[in-house]
Order: sequence, then C-alpha cells, then structure tokens
Amino acid sequence: MNRFFLLSLGAICLSLLACEGDDLKKVSAIAANKITLSKDRTYGVEIIYSDSAKVKAKGYAPILDKVTPSAGAIYSEMPKGVKIYFYDDFMKTKGSITSGYAINKETERITIFRKNVVVVTDDMTFTTEELTWNENTKMYNSPAGTVTTKDGNVLRGTSFSAPQDFSTYSITLPSADAYIENGKLP
Repeated sequence: MNRFFLLSLGAICLSLLACEGDDLKKVSAIAANKITLSKDRTYGVEIIYSDSAKVKAKGYAPILDKVTPSAGAIYSEMPKGVKIYFYDDFMKTKGSITSGYAINKETERITIFRKNVVVVTDDMTFTTEELTWNENTKMYNSPAGTVTTKDGNVLRGTSFSAPQDFSTYSITLPSADAYIENGKLP
C-alpha cells in the first residue's frame, strides 16, 4: 500500500480524534482540500550541470525522488544526501559539496542542502547544517556556519554568503580562532 496514503489516512484519523463539538463540521471542509503526490524514485543518480556546453558540476545521489504534487510546484528530493563536484574549464576538480539531504525546487530554481553540509575548495572548508543555492542569483547562503581556511584559521558567523564559485565569501557577526606561528599572524 502506498506509504503516502497511509500517512494521509493516519493524519485524518488523528484530526478526527482531536475534534470535538462543532469542529467535526470543519473536518469535511478540510478533507475536501486534499493534496495528492506522485513520486518517482531513481537509485544511483548522476546529475550533470553545464553552462554554455561546458560541464561545471557533477552530482551523485544514492536516491532521487521526483515529486509531483496535484497542487503546487514539482520538486526533486535526495533523502540520502548528495555529493557534488565542481570543475574548471579543463575538467579539473576545484571543489565539492556534500550533504545528508537535499531538495531542488525547480520552479523557484533553488537547491537546499541540509544535514552535515560540507563545502570544500582549494582555499577553505565550510561546514553548516543548511546551505541554499539560488540559481537565479548564482549565490549560496546559509543562516550560520564555520569556515576553516587552509592555514588553519577558523571563522564562525550568524550568516554566510558566497558566489557559486566560492571565490569570495561574506560572514555576518564573525568570530574567529586565528593560527599564530612564532608570535606573528600569517
């Protein structure tokens, strides 16, 4: 039996149990606003992102669910996480993103990475619990996170933003642990 159907049936039963008096009249009105989902699952997915016929990134996900709600926008969900490698013009790896979960909202053109998100570039490693890529602005944003530079400095802040190539980054309300060698900052 469809897992979504069972979850929906359970939610309706709980709603009915929680109702009393005139609230029972509202149940039929709520039930009339059903939303059904169609889900197509694919295993072992490789996703290629290109721009002007050049491969810019390759992503790998153990499971990809393409979800089509009866009302609302289509989205893709990667419940077991994703690993994305970024490439330069010569197909040399220049960075990566790893997360335990991801969702791509096609209509909004955003991808949200969640659970143990790690971004690695030649210059730094960024860790957070949530990172959003906005394909329209070509920017990454996070509500909080930690940047560790290749020389060992650690920066933390309440928000993080970077262009899609991570060539620069901005941290709001930063605090830091600096590496000092022989009494001098590098």
